[in-house]
Amino acid sequence: MGIACRVLIVDDELLVRQGIKHLLNWEHEGFQIVGEASNGKEALEQIERLAPHIVITDIVMPVMGGEELTRTIKTRFPEIEVIILSSFGEFDYVRSTFQSGVADYILKPKLEAFQLLGIVKRTARKIPSLQLMEADEDDGLSVKQVLDKLVSGYETDTNNPVVEEAFPHPSFRLLGVDTKLLMNKGRDRQADSQWLDKITEELAAGLTDSVYYEIPTEQGMVVVLVNVANQDEQKLTNIARKLAAGTSEQLPELGWTLGEAFTDLSQLGVCYKESFLKLNAYRFFLPEAQRLIMHEELPFITEEARSFNMNDFSELMNRRQFDKAFGGLLAYVQASHYQTDVFEFKSFLGNVIFNITILLGRLESDNKILEEAKYAYFKSIGETTHVSQAISQLESFIAKANEVIRARGAAGSNSSMTQLLQYIRDHYAEPLSLTELAKHFHFNPSYLSSYFTSHNKEGFSEYLNKIRVEKAAELLQYHSASISEISGMVGYSDHSYFTKVFKKLTGLSPSHYRKQYMGKKRD
Repeated sequence: MGIACRVLIVDDELLVRQGIKHLLNWEHEGFQIVGEASNGKEALEQIERLAPHIVITDIVMPVMGGEELTRTIKTRFPEIEVIILSSFGEFDYVRSTFQSGVADYILKPKLEAFQLLGIVKRTARKIPSLQLMEADEDDGLSVKQVLDKLVSGYETDTNNPVVEEAFPHPSFRLLGVDTKLLMNKGRDRQADSQWLDKITEELAAGLTDSVYYEIPTEQGMVVVLVNVANQDEQKLTNIARKLAAGTSEQLPELGWTLGEAFTDLSQLGVCYKESFLKLNAYRFFLPEAQRLIMHEELPFITEEARSFNMNDFSELMNRRQFDKAFGGLLAYVQASHYQTDVFEFKSFLGNVIFNITILLGRLESDNKILEEAKYAYFKSIGETTHVSQAISQLESFIAKANEVIRARGAAGSNSSMTQLLQYIRDHYAEPLSLTELAKHFHFNPSYLSSYFTSHNKEGFSEYLNKIRVEKAAELLQYHSASISEISGMVGYSDHSYFTKVFKKLTGLSPSHYRKQYMGKKRD
């Protein structure tokens, strides 16, 4: 019996790659799809590792096209045969690849199973060291092919003896690691095969009766389908924790995910796309220190996500109540929970930045700085890997917007500050707190604290104490109530604390202040 002919598929369109993978029963015909790439550069990286016999490549791709890829393959790997995929209008490109030694070409619009099979078999016969495995007419799809089809969204029969024998246990779970941040943060991404080996080593050691298969995923992810007995579910959870803990210090960029259990293998594609990938995406909003995500450990969401009222925001901006508008905006984004779609969240931030720039332009603010900066913020927000980074970019933009507002004298902030101070003067006798004040004015508490300090010579607590002591001083002069009663009348529940604050601000205790005033009155 011969050996399987290894094939690498290269095309920038995912649907084309999937179509080629599932157009034939490759293994039945003696071929093995060993990998796929979206451009020539990725293909060369995989060729080094996978050593394919045949490369089927598109001609027009980003980064590195099929023409350059073919020349490079024939220079560095002359034993590899290349088949070109092309459209009708790309004949000149195809002709140039034939000069580089391409074996054959296929027109995409006419791609059919019998034609593809004939070309790959004819190409395989050109490889001296290769003798194709003879096809067994009774052979059906292999387990790997079944899993590939299911993950790609194709329907296939899972109720066949080969599949049933391969998976003896009732429960399935997906365990995987996301390595994309290693690339995003400038770290060298270690080979996916290393992480696959790490996962399978732990499964082999800790779950001797389990069955596991790697499934095809997007670049930068390694995912294994684990078929496990119900009584071994906790063991699988422990393995996931061990894997995450083992990389948390040296490689904190790695994110581990353990999907929900399911019992029907035919649901693999749905569970992968609608459950597992969503769990992995929650990482953007969850604490950065949480290296492992499991559905059963997600925080409880107390309320439905509310939509942002852009009309109210615009109205506040038009009325020049900028601080109230910005405070409400920051409160909204900071309250976003993990089920928020990451793309939609980033798009919202970009849309808000765009609207702020337009609104300030209409108010005749000199917003040239914002006009020039907004595109850099769009890019930075798009590249963020955690919600804290995205909010930080928004806060930075708001700071620039406030600079523009102050520079033009658009001091809507003064009116906001006036309202805040007046509210404190009107409600000083109540158990007033920064949180309550922020809630009343629809500000974020932390934002209000910094805003209050930057727009007033005293902070919130200092100003509240000053007002209360002033009122207490008036009562001590003109009211016969006891000092303890006066303490409660101006908002202090603790008499000793009132005495301490009063002395700090006036230099006298309340009793000495009253005696001094009464003495002056007698004089």
